Amino acid sequence: MSVLTRDEAQTRAQLLDVHRYRVDLDLTTGDDTFDSRTRISFTVREGQDRTDTFVELKPAELRSATLDGQPLDPGGLDGNRLPLKNLTPGEHELSVDSAMRYSRTGEGMHRFTDPTDGETYLYTQLFLDDVQRVYAAFDQPDLKAVFELTVKAPENWTVLANSTTRHLGDGLWEAAPTPLISTYLLAVAAGPWHSVRTEHRGLPFGLHCRRSLAPHLDADADEILDVTRACFDRYHEKFDEPYPFDSYDQAFVPEFNAGAMENPGLVTFRDEFVFRSAVTDTERQTRAMVIAHEMAHMWFGDLVTLRWWDDIWLNESFAEYMGYQTLTEATRFTDTWTDFGVVRKGWGYDADQRPSTHPVAPDAVDDTASALLNFDGISYAKGASALRQLVAWLGEKDFLAGINNHFSRHRFGNATLADFIDSLAAATDRDVPAWADAWLRTTGVDTLTPRVTSGENGVCTLTVDHAGSRPHRIAVGLYDRDHADEGGHLALRTRLDLDVPGTDALPIGKRPALLLLNDGDLTYAKVRFDPESFETLRTGLSGLPEPLTRAVVWNALRDAVRDGELPPAAYLDTARAHLPRETDLALVQGVLGFATGQITDRYLSADARPVALSTVGSLCRDLIRRTEDGSHPGLRLIAVRHYIDVAAQPDTIAAWLADGTVPGGPELDPELRWRVLGRLAVLGATDEAAIAAELERDPSATGQEGAARCRAALPEPEAKARAWEAMFSGDDLSNYLFTATAQGFWQPEQADLVRPYVARYYDDAVALAERRGPAIADAAGRWAFPTHAVDTETLRLGERCLDEAEPIPALRRKLVDQLDDLARALRVRGEA
Repeated sequence: MSVLTRDEAQTRAQLLDVHRYRVDLDLTTGDDTFDSRTRISFTVREGQDRTDTFVELKPAELRSATLDGQPLDPGGLDGNRLPLKNLTPGEHELSVDSAMRYSRTGEGMHRFTDPTDGETYLYTQLFLDDVQRVYAAFDQPDLKAVFELTVKAPENWTVLANSTTRHLGDGLWEAAPTPLISTYLLAVAAGPWHSVRTEHRGLPFGLHCRRSLAPHLDADADEILDVTRACFDRYHEKFDEPYPFDSYDQAFVPEFNAGAMENPGLVTFRDEFVFRSAVTDTERQTRAMVIAHEMAHMWFGDLVTLRWWDDIWLNESFAEYMGYQTLTEATRFTDTWTDFGVVRKGWGYDADQRPSTHPVAPDAVDDTASALLNFDGISYAKGASALRQLVAWLGEKDFLAGINNHFSRHRFGNATLADFIDSLAAATDRDVPAWADAWLRTTGVDTLTPRVTSGENGVCTLTVDHAGSRPHRIAVGLYDRDHADEGGHLALRTRLDLDVPGTDALPIGKRPALLLLNDGDLTYAKVRFDPESFETLRTGLSGLPEPLTRAVVWNALRDAVRDGELPPAAYLDTARAHLPRETDLALVQGVLGFATGQITDRYLSADARPVALSTVGSLCRDLIRRTEDGSHPGLRLIAVRHYIDVAAQPDTIAAWLADGTVPGGPELDPELRWRVLGRLAVLGATDEAAIAAELERDPSATGQEGAARCRAALPEPEAKARAWEAMFSGDDLSNYLFTATAQGFWQPEQADLVRPYVARYYDDAVALAERRGPAIADAAGRWAFPTHAVDTETLRLGERCLDEAEPIPALRRKLVDQLDDLARALRVRGEA
């Protein structure tokens, strides 16, 4: 299959104007394929001689194609391109009739049968070039068109689409014509949905999920709709341009590869956001943020769309920034930037220090395969951080004025970075192009280090050593010990605004107990501490008054571990000392996640790991004891989850599973039961009979994944062989079942047992990715990689694979990142 290049897209955009698609889908033709008929009305621009172009599709069978009523040879289909030859200036109509394959990997038209009740559901995910799996198209974002859609479905199904749909009878549904949208934004979701419908501002709003999840959606429908309405109203306060579509549906769909997708009028979410087990308030906040993020896309991405994929940040960075900011302003979730700092920013920092780093706005992305790789921590977290810094520099008034200029100039059209800069520049006297060059065209993470110098009469000055090239506007927090407080709290003396780089030393008065650069987390940079401040943090970190301030400190400690400047054991000691007193759930989750996911499993040697697990387990026990009064259920849930994950002996958690509850709560819901059983499998304290019994108790899709994870985790040669065969030899696993199996397979406790598979991984992953495509390639690189095998041999094998094999781009990118993380872990261990 050929990928579309930037040059090809530009050539075709100069040649064609596409006006209208008529897409007719028949979903009643069997379990393997569906029928797709497409009629495209387009114009070849005047001034063109007879010329050639192509339309894209990936059919199971191309039955027929006609151009202006004349048949085309189906045998002319070359990979995914059907040539259109000798086109003359003027209007044309192309008709294509084909059978298309359903997907089990979350790409194209995904088909899922719910094991709970046997009901089947279908939905499209057409990003980035998976349009071609569903209908024939001139598949590039700058050839927008009006879409008319009909869908034939089983009689008891409901069909959802970008615009309002109506049932014409006999299972035939028709969607209202859309405004101008890009090909990748067409959306269909079909099945016996459970729906909650309402209206807001005269528009129909809907929530939809599988019938088996209906009680769980109903329980949270008011919360989801409250967030939706609040964000919708706040965006209308920010944006001059009203919501541009005729309805707003949110469908929670199974086995979804992303968090959500911004299809105009029909946002699709992974249906794990319909919570069937207990969750923390931070997890509810995450769901709310995704709702806010996807709604922002209705303007950033759907109303105004990038011209080509090098400007993906114009979609994702803006939706990320707007999602967090608007959620903070409009809902009860007022501490969202703490969660961003803990979760998302580390994602950006990590991505930006790997060989695969790229600018937020790269100069050029050559083709669609390369573009798909840039949906990462840089396009999301770093880009959103850059925009937060831009708002701090411009001021929100001028920032919003520039955005509204942009919407007005490019509504229902396409735009580039240059267009956006022009829109911003029209709203301010500041040098926006220079800012863009410094922030959007560069790579890497700057580092800011304070130097405090004592002067006469105890008056100190601050200078900042700046390793990097970007300008930063930051706040500097000066904290003193609160001697009247026996709890060791630190009191904020003042926050000073500071531009970096700067030439003059900044007077700060007497030396503070703690000097914190980037207090408030307004910029994107690693920060370090002067020696006195670091000493203060050893005893006073939990005494800092604001969660966002503590998030900046924890991120700095995390960075110091990753850079080999702070011993991993020292991080664990700091967590052991201060996390039992932490109240912010995002911070507790983030610190424990780094402690278990990186420090115990990667940055410490096998000999040091048992002590580290014991430290984390003791920390979790302290949190469980602290929450016995029921006052912090979210904190207790986090502690219970991590206690299960680090259990070195099975007795306690096995007793919890037998009793169905943790003493004092919580009761073990399905998520916790599978979590306990998964850890017991790792420890060799359960068996196939127990897994089968649990699956009979919970036969849901989530239960199927839990069973696959547990079976792959059993410390038995036969279990490992079966799991490997399922992942790499058979092609029957869906994307979610593949991921669950991979998550169970590699376990640090089983290093000797799985050692032979480390060498097998690279060849098998390359072959799998070639057969099954980008979604499974991404999963194989992310979840099936032997991350526990931190040794030079694993690194050597991986480097040889990159040099000698030819992994498809999606897998190559994941391997590059994994091997860089492996090399970093070796350096942290002192083994590089």
